[in-house]
Amino acid sequence: MEEAYLDNNATAPLLPAVFEAMRPYFGERFGNPSSAHRRGREALAAVEEARERVAALVGASAQEIVFTSGGSEGDTTAILGLVSPGDHVITTSIEHHAVLRSCKRLERVGTEVTYLPVEANGRVDPEAVRAALRPTTRLVSVMMANNETGVLQPVEEIGRIAAEAGVSFHTDAVQAAGKVPVAVGRLGCALLTISGHKLHGPPGVGAQYVRRGTFPRPLIHGGPQERGFRAGTENLPAIIGLGVAASLAVEWLAAGAAAEMAAERDRIERTVLERIPASRVHGAGAPRVPNTSSLLFEGISGKALVLGLDLDGICVSTGSACSTGSSEPPYVLRAMGLRPEQAYATIRCSLGKQTTSAEVDHFLRSLPGAVAHLRALSPSWSDGSGGQARGA
Repeated sequence: MEEAYLDNNATAPLLPAVFEAMRPYFGERFGNPSSAHRRGREALAAVEEARERVAALVGASAQEIVFTSGGSEGDTTAILGLVSPGDHVITTSIEHHAVLRSCKRLERVGTEVTYLPVEANGRVDPEAVRAALRPTTRLVSVMMANNETGVLQPVEEIGRIAAEAGVSFHTDAVQAAGKVPVAVGRLGCALLTISGHKLHGPPGVGAQYVRRGTFPRPLIHGGPQERGFRAGTENLPAIIGLGVAASLAVEWLAAGAAAEMAAERDRIERTVLERIPASRVHGAGAPRVPNTSSLLFEGISGKALVLGLDLDGICVSTGSACSTGSSEPPYVLRAMGLRPEQAYATIRCSLGKQTTSAEVDHFLRSLPGAVAHLRALSPSWSDGSGGQARGA
């Protein structure tokens, strides 16, 4: 059976070069980086080389990179590590759950949080950030790229606004790093989060950029690892893999491969709009990462479409992997003004560095029939007037 893996925003498969780099650290190269003997020194040198590789990906110095277990830990550290009861936080209504739920936790202990809306294209207005600033504002947290729509936020402008006010700025770059250039100096951020398995590295590892002079309280206490920001023996194989994945991402971006990926994404969207009536691309008019399409098909269930495509060997999703199993419509799409039934009728297609044109072809051959089949089963769908859903 033909297969197509188009769910790289959930997890991007490990690149072969990353796996080969990690392999020795599961066996013969097993030292603890905190040990003073030869094996420990070799392990420490490998960790520091990986730190330099990650720093190069985001335009930081190696001393500003802290290894974590992934994006959720990085986001949580940024929110809970800098903010105290009585402070004020500005974020958006479309952030990852790691940010939103950390903010809800802070609200329970006396922190005030402003959740900014987004426009219909999925972007936040930077002037709304400026207008929300207060004397007590301690942190602004706005993601760089949305995980469901791929829409890029105006983070450089937001970073300047925060800097002018003397407020720390954090950005979740989990879905941006490795897909678009990231330069912390241009962003003006104090903290930035990345995750290994979103850029073809291993799961269970990530990194946090912590600007010099920024001191978030650690979530994990113990030893002096990671300059005291995160205690615990380092996950040596995963850190090595993240470092190699970061270097490969730098090379991929420098080679201009993002434009080729964007062309495949655009081919998907163009074909969908041409062949399937009552379809829509969310955020199509906004700047986006090159790999992500959020596709609406009126009159169907997105979850049913995901299952139907899976029978054809095609992997897509209805949105964030962290929301799988929820009975609520995708909150990002609701924040963009979609009705619940439209949010439920949306799937996400996300390409990766290993995605082939043949996989895209297979998806585009299967998709129109799968949508038509579901619409034929739906009592609320009628194509008698141009294929529009009743009441749309």
